[in-house]
Amino acid sequence: MTFEGAHLNGGGIALDCTAMHVADFDFRTAAPLSGSVDLRFAQAAWLQDSEQSWPGKVLLDGFRYASIRFTDASSAAGDGGTLARDDVARRLAWIRRNPGYSPQPYEQLAGWYRQIGHDDDARRVLLSKQRHRRLTLSLPARAWGHLLDVTVGYGYRPWLAGVWLLILTLLGTLAFGTQSPKPVKQGEGAPFQALVYTLDLLIPIGGLGQRTEWYWSNDGLQWLAYLLIAFGWMLTTAVIAGVTRTLQKN
Repeated sequence: MTFEGAHLNGGGIALDCTAMHVADFDFRTAAPLSGSVDLRFAQAAWLQDSEQSWPGKVLLDGFRYASIRFTDASSAAGDGGTLARDDVARRLAWIRRNPGYSPQPYEQLAGWYRQIGHDDDARRVLLSKQRHRRLTLSLPARAWGHLLDVTVGYGYRPWLAGVWLLILTLLGTLAFGTQSPKPVKQGEGAPFQALVYTLDLLIPIGGLGQRTEWYWSNDGLQWLAYLLIAFGWMLTTAVIAGVTRTLQKN
């Protein structure tokens, strides 16, 4: 089925393709539609389109396609070629034309990116899905979602946890290195080391023998120690939750 060069206008649903089954769906119209396009539960072996053809509202829930055919000069065919850098952003904007939140269009697009070996693009799509889903949640759930996002990218960017750990370790090492703490037991325990002490606060599992051996008479540094302990637990919880989410989806 082709709409190449076609002029489609009309209020409401300008094109109703609900539950259609076609080999090739070519949607490169001559001009953007004034109405909406309904592709719910449609199936196509090939999807070929133009960004300028789609109207502001496209019903995509249940729409399945085996592959996407690219015709832009900046993009290669979806059979192993290199995609344009902004192609993922363009496809995500296309999905956001679907009213409300629906996970299926995101999962469909991510699956296709995996199929052609673009795992990073697939993770980017799934991250966008989680951010869109977050808008539908309660306030506490949205707050937890924001924490998962900034710490581990919902499990799709686990390296973010390493960045936070590095920043907090540097902060603690510099702050605790300015003064000397008091030993819990005079003359016992290992010598104080600001770096090891900071890591002992941030890593909630196990122990490096520093956190329980020293305390601060400076209230500011003592509160910093408490905050680092809290951040360590939050980072650990976020990493476990994010990685578990990713493993369950894959």
